[in-house]
Amino acid sequence: MTEKPSSVFLPEAEKTAGPKDLFFIWFAANMGILGIVYGAIIVGFGLSFFQSVLVALLGPLSFILVGIVSLAGRDTGATTFVLSRAAYGFKGNYIPAMIGWITQIGWLCVNVSTGTLTILALLHLFGIETNTLTTLIGLAIFAGMVIVSVFFSQQFLVKMQTFFTYVFGGLTILVIALIIPSTHWDELLAMESGSWLTGFLPALVFTIIGTGMTWTKVAADYSRFQKRSNSTFSVVSSVTLGALILLFIIIGAGILLGSFVPDLASASNPISAIMDSGELPHWLVILYTLAALGGLTPMCFIGLKSSGLIMKSFNIDIKESTVVSIHSLIIILVPIYVLIISNSFLDSFQAFLSVLGVGLAAWVAVFVVDYLCLRKQGYDPVLLEEEHANKVNMKGVISWVVGVLVGVLFTKSALFTGPFAVGVIADSNLGVFFTLLTSAILYFILIQNEKRHVVKKV
Repeated sequence: MTEKPSSVFLPEAEKTAGPKDLFFIWFAANMGILGIVYGAIIVGFGLSFFQSVLVALLGPLSFILVGIVSLAGRDTGATTFVLSRAAYGFKGNYIPAMIGWITQIGWLCVNVSTGTLTILALLHLFGIETNTLTTLIGLAIFAGMVIVSVFFSQQFLVKMQTFFTYVFGGLTILVIALIIPSTHWDELLAMESGSWLTGFLPALVFTIIGTGMTWTKVAADYSRFQKRSNSTFSVVSSVTLGALILLFIIIGAGILLGSFVPDLASASNPISAIMDSGELPHWLVILYTLAALGGLTPMCFIGLKSSGLIMKSFNIDIKESTVVSIHSLIIILVPIYVLIISNSFLDSFQAFLSVLGVGLAAWVAVFVVDYLCLRKQGYDPVLLEEEHANKVNMKGVISWVVGVLVGVLFTKSALFTGPFAVGVIADSNLGVFFTLLTSAILYFILIQNEKRHVVKKV
């Protein structure tokens, strides 16, 4: 059943948001503890303190990609994977959208599991031991908060993200300031510089994947409420700075913490690893745990809402209550399996989601080139609304498939190893980088004739 036009384009009367709303949305969405772990992982690439800080600065700049995709939402009032139909066609869009949905709901499950572990760590600090009952109670509390968020309006979501930005963002910065004196500065400053090719570049690509590129698939979902008159610069800069400022601070804190929490990069529960290190006073660990819990919550709000929006892009007739029920079951059952039944499942699940990053990289490469070269003046509504007129865009599909194949050939993961993932490439994330370049360049070449025949758009 083809969606009605009113379900594709947000009415202009509802597009009342300003760029500062995007700043608060993306600032709050990046307060999770994962940034701390990224900092520790970056150091693990054998980099010097200066090189590690440079990665922490340059990696989050990948949110410029999120800013570009956000422009498409501002222009049309449509969600990300509805807009993706222009580049791939209705049916051609199914596989990239499915990968986007799996990665979105998958990482949401990881974050809900981490949020539950954070609650358990907080309870442990007050003398309450972890067992099956407390795990289920912690999961019910955290997952319950996340599920309720699906009913938030855009205006209320912005207010919540603003609240989390001021309260928990401020608390996070305070905790990091208090951590600085405990940092082993002599060890950090004594670290020798690593190879720019085999150490710095893989660390940078890893950070790009984990920050900006991961969020591209939901960018337009929130920018579609922006006034069409909002300038390109204000939209892109608000998105980029909102994420960059906090991510640089949090990843930088991870670099500092890595100096006295050696197992932080591989810890299944980073909060417990920091707590068990014994380097920080009890009261500071409590503050940090509260900041981490507050940081995870708005990230999950965004994750759940966008998972539902991606599912709706499949052009199927499904009730809102059914969408909510499906997602609620997933983010409850998967964490139960992770936290209670299988202690080893989480690592394999995260490896699987990381592999899907190749498909996401190919998708965003085609989407961004499609927008910059063909859609900056607007989208042809026929491409987004009428399935019979745009079933498959072979140019986009071919560019996606070729990019994914190239990426797989150069990718090494816990699940498989590509034939060219050897030497320097074997221990890097360059497969995703090659995917981005391949899909972007190929699509740009294929659309050259199309650029000369631009149709009327709105």
